[in-house]
Amino acid sequence: MTLALPSSRDEAWRWADLSALPALAEATPRGGVIDTHDLWIGCGGPRLFFLDGMLDPALSDQGGLAIGTVEGESDHPLGRLATGAGWTLTLGTDQSLPHTIEIVHVATGGANHVPARISLAAGAQASIVETHVGDGWSNRRTRIDLARGARLMRSVRLRQASGFTSLRDEAVVADGASLVTIQLALGGAGTRLDAAIDLAGEGAFAEHGGALLARGGQRHDVAAVVRHAAPGGSSRQLWRAVADDHATASLAARVEVARDAQKSDGEQSLRGLLLQRNATINLKPELEIFADDVKCAHGATVGELDRAALFYLASRGIPPVPARALLTRAFVADALDRIGEDQVREAFARDADSWLERAA
Repeated sequence: MTLALPSSRDEAWRWADLSALPALAEATPRGGVIDTHDLWIGCGGPRLFFLDGMLDPALSDQGGLAIGTVEGESDHPLGRLATGAGWTLTLGTDQSLPHTIEIVHVATGGANHVPARISLAAGAQASIVETHVGDGWSNRRTRIDLARGARLMRSVRLRQASGFTSLRDEAVVADGASLVTIQLALGGAGTRLDAAIDLAGEGAFAEHGGALLARGGQRHDVAAVVRHAAPGGSSRQLWRAVADDHATASLAARVEVARDAQKSDGEQSLRGLLLQRNATINLKPELEIFADDVKCAHGATVGELDRAALFYLASRGIPPVPARALLTRAFVADALDRIGEDQVREAFARDADSWLERAA
């Protein structure tokens, strides 16, 4: 089967590098025994372990999660490939899970595609953390439906050593519901992180952001669209990108405000930090507003470490390498601070610290 991929001539894919995907799609996963000791955070809730896109029941504890065919289609070029068997979370009215759900995806070469669906009824609450490791092409599509007053916290860390990870989120957020998604991309794989979030209800809230850490020849690419379709909605897109060596990190964040979506509040903050002059960071904030009573703002900056701050730390006896790591850590910290669970936030911070210490 021929793999139909979008071209860089398409504006939405101008910075994406999908050249490795055809070979990865033809490769065969190695499989084998997986060392899982550092993959689980240990939140105490249900857990799913996927090896090359297939659930391993022996390493999983499904809890209230259903496994099987996930209904629904997507017109996204990569998201539509994620069909068939996946996982589903469905919570009834005012239902909540006492512990965070953990999902681990391990790839051993080749390509794997897994769909997911999250459906929370009115007042329901859930928290999910996902971890990607290994090598190969891991492709995911997640459909999210939040009813009135529902709340979902998602934290995703991309730690694949090589290959490619592509995520597509498609969300509808109803009246007063809240969706927060924080992503941390590090490891050595290339990434494409897509999101289409529809604030369909009055007073709906969405936050979509995170940190991209790139080194070597690595490429991270984000394309996120938040659409305000009803009055009184709020959205926040806060991203931090750090590029070392000759790596590239690209961020395209868009806010759309429909004509009837008065009193909307949309905020974008895109910031990039170059650790080497050969690295590249592309930022593209966009606002498309058809309502006349809104509060929307965006900011985009790219720079290097502050020489004055480095000098100040040196004057206080801090050597250059720890000083660079300290300043870079502060730069990405606000992108991870929105993770609601202390244990999850600390695990993400440790991963970021490990990457930053090597970069310094």
